[in-house]
Amino acid sequence: MTWDIDKLDLEAYLARIGHDGPLAPTYETLRALHLAHVRSIPFENLDAVLGRGIAIDLGSIQDKLVTGGRGGYCHEQNLLFAAALERLGFALTRHLARIRLGRGHLPRSHATLTVEADGRTWLADVGFGGEGLVVPIAFEDGATARSGPWEWRLGRDGDFRVLHAGSAELYAFRPDEPHYPSDFEVANFYVANSPRSPFVHHVLVQRTTADARVRVEDLAVGTAAELAEGLRERLGIEITEEDARELLPRLRAGRTG
Repeated sequence: MTWDIDKLDLEAYLARIGHDGPLAPTYETLRALHLAHVRSIPFENLDAVLGRGIAIDLGSIQDKLVTGGRGGYCHEQNLLFAAALERLGFALTRHLARIRLGRGHLPRSHATLTVEADGRTWLADVGFGGEGLVVPIAFEDGATARSGPWEWRLGRDGDFRVLHAGSAELYAFRPDEPHYPSDFEVANFYVANSPRSPFVHHVLVQRTTADARVRVEDLAVGTAAELAEGLRERLGIEITEEDARELLPRLRAGRTG
């Protein structure tokens, strides 16, 4: 696997996120693209729950997220975003981070980015879901960022940088540790396939608006047709009724257990 950024249809990506503003590699462009991406491409793990695995070569990501009317999770979202940024002339680094959220020593499985713009480094992450970033945050100790009702802070724990959302620690990583495409392949395979991964057991879908996080749990659904319609109308995800029929009992199990 390589990053293969030349395979990206940049025009189609920009249309997908609804960005028709400036494209110069500045912080203002980075912020506008980050915000547009988060609000346009939902976070979701449906293929992992359906047992289909997740492909993270750029061609597969583009087919699914850009032209296929679907969302994705961190590896898909941030590798797509990275390719678009690099095509626009941004310098960036792809990182693997360790999720915290009070769950002990989890593997380094989350994909995130640091991006250079206007002489500063920014943490950019369009693929965390949950209470993840909506806009970039300066990659500096104690930096904060706000968007709508949400606020984030970047802290330090020894050699690790830690992203906080409110009182919660979201994830941590060492910025000086290099990661390669093969590292992302291994991390992604674990997240999408391991029986120990929550992504293969729980239906996780979220769409971010200017002031709310709309989640699949917010849908009132009783049938597969209602689930497919709710995902399309409220969460911006196109799936077949057959897939919805398979997902429905998993969603019900999550709500009761």
